Amino acid sequence: MNITYTARKVTLRDNFKQRVEKKLKKFDKIFSDDATANVVVTLDKNSQTVEITIRDNQMVYRAEKTMLEMNDALDKCIDVLGRQLRKNKSRLEKRLRSGSIEELTAPVEEPVVEDEFEIVRTKSIPVKPISVEEAILQMNMVGHKFYMFTDADSGEINVVYVRDDGAYGLLRPTVDE
Repeated sequence: MNITYTARKVTLRDNFKQRVEKKLKKFDKIFSDDATANVVVTLDKNSQTVEITIRDNQMVYRAEKTMLEMNDALDKCIDVLGRQLRKNKSRLEKRLRSGSIEELTAPVEEPVVEDEFEIVRTKSIPVKPISVEEAILQMNMVGHKFYMFTDADSGEINVVYVRDDGAYGLLRPTVDE
């Protein structure tokens, strides 16, 4: 696994990088050799945020935690990634066996575009046709509350989202007449 580090308002020490490599090593048997991990550490006034994003075979696994110490935040991120993989293990194995993992998409970051409404982040999302179940799985993997995708059955852009009661919702476009 290739690991890249980004430090914001902080200097990362070698012992922290070694700790990250040691913690991520336990995922080596799950991910391919082409997997990339991006570790972003941000220092705020009284806290430190660690964000880990792992990309492998068009799947994205993401965890972000804020704690007083960056090592504690790292430990929590590793725990979150482990839970995501355990929770979706059977679904991921099914996708790997059926060969449909290539159809799953992941958001790709684009540069920030300044506008009258102050857009703080813009993402470009490849919208390959996938099923609703695959879209929910991908949404859970990236840890977002919603996910936009092209429905494989209808060919239309749809959105799945997590409701306040923990259930899932689906938004389908209609034409008002």
